[in-house]
Amino acid sequence: MVVAVRATRGIGGSTGFNAGLRNFFSNRILVSAMFTLLFLATLSVLLTTTHPPFPPNYSQSLPSSGNDYVQQTFLALNSDPLQTRLDLIYKQASDHMTLVNTYEAYARKLKFDISRQLRMFDDLAKNFSELTTKPNYISSLFESEGAVNEDDLRQFEREVKERVKIARLMIAESKESYDNQIKIQKLKDTIFAVNELLIKARKNGAFASLISAKSIPKSLHCLAMRLVGERISHPEKYREEEPKLGFEDPSLYHYAIFSDNVIAVSVVVRSVVKNADEPWKHVFHIVTDRMNVAAMKVWFRMRPMEGGAHVEVKSVEDFSFLNSSYAPVLRQLENLKLQKFQNKAENATRDASSIKFRNPNNLSMLSHLRFYLPEMYPRLHKILFLDDDVVVQKDLTGLWRIDLNGKVNGAVETCFGSFHRYAQYLNFSHSLIKERFNPRACAWAYGMNVFDLDAWRREKCTEEYHYWQSLAEDGNLWKLGTLAPGLITFYSTTKSLDKSWHVLGLGYNPSISMDEINNAAVIHYNGNMKPWLDIAMNQYKNLWTKYVDNDMEFVQMCNFGL
Repeated sequence: MVVAVRATRGIGGSTGFNAGLRNFFSNRILVSAMFTLLFLATLSVLLTTTHPPFPPNYSQSLPSSGNDYVQQTFLALNSDPLQTRLDLIYKQASDHMTLVNTYEAYARKLKFDISRQLRMFDDLAKNFSELTTKPNYISSLFESEGAVNEDDLRQFEREVKERVKIARLMIAESKESYDNQIKIQKLKDTIFAVNELLIKARKNGAFASLISAKSIPKSLHCLAMRLVGERISHPEKYREEEPKLGFEDPSLYHYAIFSDNVIAVSVVVRSVVKNADEPWKHVFHIVTDRMNVAAMKVWFRMRPMEGGAHVEVKSVEDFSFLNSSYAPVLRQLENLKLQKFQNKAENATRDASSIKFRNPNNLSMLSHLRFYLPEMYPRLHKILFLDDDVVVQKDLTGLWRIDLNGKVNGAVETCFGSFHRYAQYLNFSHSLIKERFNPRACAWAYGMNVFDLDAWRREKCTEEYHYWQSLAEDGNLWKLGTLAPGLITFYSTTKSLDKSWHVLGLGYNPSISMDEINNAAVIHYNGNMKPWLDIAMNQYKNLWTKYVDNDMEFVQMCNFGL
């Protein structure tokens, strides 16, 4: 239902008042709008009449502040629609000219040897200046009283864009010479690339050196074959002899040398004998593998040592106690999983410094025989272990008189600073290693070691070695090789010897002092540059070659080139 309501008188009066207010404000707004339009028209006329024509230095009149922006906005209301376009084109040309001048000044200030670029920037800046001062452009664009000539404007725009394009190309090409950040980044990139090449070259060099070091030279192969051939040709001359009593006499000086290199072992023995005061008191226990035992025996039968020194040659297989049920290393060698372990070790790290620990020869039983010396020679009290890459320069009998103070191993320490400490050889992220050993403990060298076999038996070092070797079957306790298990086995049972007894590094370090070498009792060619190889360092090679038996006919026939 719709109900009609009649308006009262009071309500009608109120409506009339509101209508009056609306009429009043409408008139006020109309008047204000008229005055505003009149003001704008007047201001536009004033600005149009006071704005000067575009001068040659037009860039100074372009808007750069808030007031200039308002001025330019009012100018846009001008009747000429091409004026704004002209302003933008000129501003672009002016900015690039300023940029070119800035780079030119910077180049001059730094005095770079880039005269060609200076001339190019200078010529380009002149081209920009000449473009804006061309008479036809000044008359038709900048000082024209009438409308801007569109044809001239298009020609001006085309020439400006050509110069802007050239300026951008030149600046992009020259930025590397002037922008410090770009130069720094480019230098960093270059350093990174060169460092990558250096790392790659070191790896390749290390692998090549390893191949050269572990490959059998033709001369060594020839010598072994000649010696075996001699035994086959004259079996009656090389019948097995009964063991001599001196081999087990504890009052004599006993040496242990484990190697498959005939010429190297002969140099070690010969150097000891030639420098010994009483050579007849020295006994050499040489152990080799089955393949080289015949050649080794023939050599020392053909070339007996001077002064009555004793030489015993045996094969690993002659020690019957060394079997897989007793020695964990033999179990590992016989285990087919060893191949996977070796592959894992090969791919575990790629740094050149660890390549020496990934040499398969380190898993040879010849390398691990040093941990069974008390069992191999049960009647001896002390024995001197020598590597096959050493040369003896002095009488070594003083080593047997050194009091080891109940220690098992007498060796020269190799650490200095943070180098050659336990942390470099053992995996201290493993809980067993971390609990038992000090990562800062000083490492020592194999190659010349005095072993007190009685103390060894008392301390049960072989059992300790077996314990850790069994735990290390997965290869996660230490790096490959015999030094790391030696550091563990003889931890806290090693006595440090004077460094003059044993000088190392002749197989990799060309900077060893000759005074230090000459004063050493034993020099050690540890490293890949063995003295019997072509890659040996010439400054040290003669110290080894002078003990080679060059009168031996097979050495001459095999052309050692020494």
